[in-house]
Amino acid sequence: MTTFDSTSFGGRLRAAMDDRGPLCAGIDPHAGLLAAWGLPETVAGLEKFALGAAEALAPVCAAIKPQSAFFERFGSAGVAVLERTIATCREAGALVVLDVKRGDIGTTAQAYADAYLDPSSPIAADAITASPYLGFGSLSPMIETARKFDAGVFVLALTSNPEGPDYQHAIRPDGRTVAGSVLDSLRAENAGATPLGSFGAVVGATIADPTVALDINGPLLVPGIGAQGGTAEDVRRIFGDVLAQVLPASSREILGAGPDPAALRAAAEAVAASFAALVGR
Repeated sequence: MTTFDSTSFGGRLRAAMDDRGPLCAGIDPHAGLLAAWGLPETVAGLEKFALGAAEALAPVCAAIKPQSAFFERFGSAGVAVLERTIATCREAGALVVLDVKRGDIGTTAQAYADAYLDPSSPIAADAITASPYLGFGSLSPMIETARKFDAGVFVLALTSNPEGPDYQHAIRPDGRTVAGSVLDSLRAENAGATPLGSFGAVVGATIADPTVALDINGPLLVPGIGAQGGTAEDVRRIFGDVLAQVLPASSREILGAGPDPAALRAAAEAVAASFAALVGR
């Protein structure tokens, strides 16, 4: 019988994906969605939206991904709503991937790690997104803090935005692309982990066919599903034999079904089922 570390982020994520289906539902309270829900663009509107989405989606989704910027724009009151949103999601059994895309060096990188990955922080999540474009080594404080506290880090690798390839496809002196070197570094961080490493890559659902190996023995967070044009078939095309590592992320397609909680849950469950079918679950 194979045993694995069920306390690590990778172990918890694997269990959640197997139990609830492979889906990371976004909570992106931007102005357009607040208006679509009939809510004012105020802290009160933000709170009703975010907590309503969290209460509906967190009990049925493997992971929830709040986009920090949409909370931060309301200042300290918005960050307080983000803290309550994270707590609500975790209490319902969902893992929280806080979408902050932080990237810095030295003590500043460590401060970001302490803010988002140390469980003593009021805004700590299960994992964060991070940018490697000050060099992958600049993320060491975040990776080591995540390792210490059984948290995770998702590192930008191959994103769907049209500007991304200018940097991600650039060729290094050693002949590898920048994205390829990021994936290689993540593969090294995850070496020997079972059933899944805790250090993942962000790979968009609308990229061209990849020319680098995507098997990093860790999770692949895949945004761009639904409103941004990515489909289950795109995921099959891009990820092939590493589909079991894919954590699809969908925000607007699901949130657009709100504010009715039952409609939100049904939308999330339908998206999760479409991806579970790809890997025979």
